[in-house]
Formats: sequence, structure tokens, C-alpha cells
Amino acid sequence: MEIKDKNNILKNINNPGDISLELGCGNRKRHKDAVGIDMLEYESVDIQGDVYEVLRKIPDNRISAVYSYHFFEHAEDVGKLVQEVARVLVDEGLFVVVVPHFSNPYFYSDYTHLNPFGLYSFSYFSQDDIFSRTIPHYQKTIRFKLQNVGLIFKSPRPFYFRWGFKKIFQLFFNLNTYLKELYEEFFCYLIPCYEIKYIMKKIPDKNKKV
Repeated sequence: MEIKDKNNILKNINNPGDISLELGCGNRKRHKDAVGIDMLEYESVDIQGDVYEVLRKIPDNRISAVYSYHFFEHAEDVGKLVQEVARVLVDEGLFVVVVPHFSNPYFYSDYTHLNPFGLYSFSYFSQDDIFSRTIPHYQKTIRFKLQNVGLIFKSPRPFYFRWGFKKIFQLFFNLNTYLKELYEEFFCYLIPCYEIKYIMKKIPDKNKKV
């Protein structure tokens, strides 16, 4: 797929930490100052193209933060995408991902959703000092440290009463890690969670030449 870089951003990524990215921004970019990347053409999209191809155009250690909202569930290769994000981020760079929780009743209605996510999904890609459960790592090098994982309970419009009611569950189950793990093991199908938010930071490469 041809990459359409509306403002020649890719040719001018020189100084580390100058810009941030929002992957799969669609028609509503959450971070106005971020560079929006999407396969579809919208006004808020700064670079139109396949996300893997766009990221490959960015030099190592250039991006200050990468945000993604309801995009990773559509990714064909999550592991490959995480590796590319790790490559382009500066050390200590911020990585934020929001996706539907696997118990979301609407998740399976969308035929473009390829990947379900739960509490531990990004623990496979990160140094995890948060959860009690031990998660294996399938990648040779772990480049992220997990900062926080939050469960988000809500209902879509026009179900405002349900939305307000579910916020009580959100406050309760996010009180501590024990309650989050208790929720996912015992209560997730009784009280479905709408989405889940992961916050990570890139671990500095100790072997990098100065």
C-alpha cells in the first residue's frame, strides 16, 4: 500500500523525542499534537498507510510516545507491531494501548477484530512487577516495563444509565491488583468489562553504544 505523508513528516524526523504517534487514529485523534497514522483517509490522519510500513520508515529511537485506541485488536501481528514500537521509541518513551476487554459483549460482533485482550496480554511483552501470576516471554528481548493496567467499565450510547452503574464496578475492581485479578478469574462474564488500558515505558538498552 502506498504511503501518503501529507506534511512530509517521515522525511523530517531527525531529533529524538520531537514527536509522538497515534496508531489507528481513525476519524478522531485523541492526542492533537500526535502524528495520526491510519490505513483509511480521514482529516485527522497525517500519514495514511499500512502501520507496519509506516513504522519501518522511522529511524530507531526517535518517538517520545506511542498511543493506540481500539486498534491493536485489528492488528495482524501484535508481536511484530510491539517490536516496531519498541524500536522507534526513545528510552523511557511512553506506550499506551486501549483495547476491548475479551469479555466485552460487542467484541465478537465486529468481524474485523482479530485479537482478544485481557489483564496479562502485554505482560508477555513487558517486565511485569504488577501481577502475581507469572507470564512467559516469547520474545528474546523485553523492551517495556508495565506501569499500570486499568479495567474500564462502560456502555455505549444511548445506555447512559448502564454506563453510570458500571462505573461503580470500575472504581471497586481497580482499587488494587488483587481485585483486578479476582475480577478476571471469577466475575468477568457476570459483569463484562468494556475495555482495558495498558501503560508501559520503554526500558533503556544497556548494550546501546553511546
